[in-house]
Amino acid sequence: MRPVKAMSEPDDRNPVLIGQRPRSRRQALSKTMWIVVWLFYLAGPVGELTSHGFSTVQRIWGIVGLTLFVLAYIVLLFRHVLEKPPHHLRYIPLAVMLALSVALTWTLGFSWLVLFIFTSVASAVVLPWQRSRWVIPLVTVVVIAVGARYPEIRNYYLFAYALPALGSGFVMVGVQNLIRTTQELRAAREEVARLAANEERLRLARDLHDLLGHSLSLITLKSELAGRMLPDRPEDAARQVADIERVSRQALVDVREAVTGYRRPRLAVELAGARVALRTAGITLTVDPALEQEHRGLTADTEGALAWALREAVTNVVRHSGARRCELLLTEEWEADERRYLCLTVIDDGAGPPRAQHDGNGLVGLRERLALTDGRLDTGQAPGAGGFVLRAYVPMRAPAASPDGPIPVPDTSPEPVNGPV
Repeated sequence: MRPVKAMSEPDDRNPVLIGQRPRSRRQALSKTMWIVVWLFYLAGPVGELTSHGFSTVQRIWGIVGLTLFVLAYIVLLFRHVLEKPPHHLRYIPLAVMLALSVALTWTLGFSWLVLFIFTSVASAVVLPWQRSRWVIPLVTVVVIAVGARYPEIRNYYLFAYALPALGSGFVMVGVQNLIRTTQELRAAREEVARLAANEERLRLARDLHDLLGHSLSLITLKSELAGRMLPDRPEDAARQVADIERVSRQALVDVREAVTGYRRPRLAVELAGARVALRTAGITLTVDPALEQEHRGLTADTEGALAWALREAVTNVVRHSGARRCELLLTEEWEADERRYLCLTVIDDGAGPPRAQHDGNGLVGLRERLALTDGRLDTGQAPGAGGFVLRAYVPMRAPAASPDGPIPVPDTSPEPVNGPV
């Protein structure tokens, strides 16, 4: 099974890295491309600069103005992503962008109104909501006022430029709110993980103290007694040493049982790991809702055996099957011996069972684990279009007695015979 990424590590499958700072050159390049790609909307003004309708002075002014506008836009966004500059430093590039939008549109033509959309979006990104909710409508009003200078577009420029400036700005406000929520959620998850780890360490420390505190204290006391008895009373000292050996052996047994309990897998934990492993491998997973429910008929040993079966089956699907889909089922079945079993079924649509008749080391070990709980393992070809199916059976405990009391059992013992036997 592939290792699961830490919560604080950026997800490489998210090329936009929303709400995350790039931590490598590749991530920085990816984030830069997603920011720069929107600059293709400036194709209209750039195309006009190459036409024959402008003089040399107008072309130079357009190139210089557009270059300054793009630099202010990029610097503003990247400083916001990487450094989070103070509020007063954000207004200078925004003021430059707004001034260039007005000047270039007023002198070079109505196609330069697209610059106001970039200004509106930048305002939504770098300004807090209390300010951007006023700046975005202000930019829209300026678009309408400047666009009124060109009578030939009065009939549609409101829909072509003003509404996109207003809508894109407020949509970006919503995106920024989503980014902040995502960052808070990520921080909360990291805090929960840290608190859970601390709680687990405290629980382990408490259990070890409870297990070893009394035993070690008793060993220390008996050691002191043996030391005082050793010169004059060797037989009593030998008894104390024998008690020390007995107590230490019992303490060792207790520690081993505690460690075994901590290492015992849980079905819910293995199911979560299976989801991560299959998603990482690009395999579609279908989970029976019964797997996510609690089964009171399972003991700690039988649940551990099923959890090991789920782990081994999913590992085989990821490593060897070449499957595209996987299905997990959990059903209750009655066998011929009138015993109730819980059956975990893992089905994939991969290459199917191997041609060799013997199982691998993983399946052999899994059969042994299930046999220790009176369970069994069945493997073979999946029904239908092929693939591999694994079924792990573990016995379930008998249902608890009725709350109304135990069920009466008829007395079949022989009647007492009168007289001496």
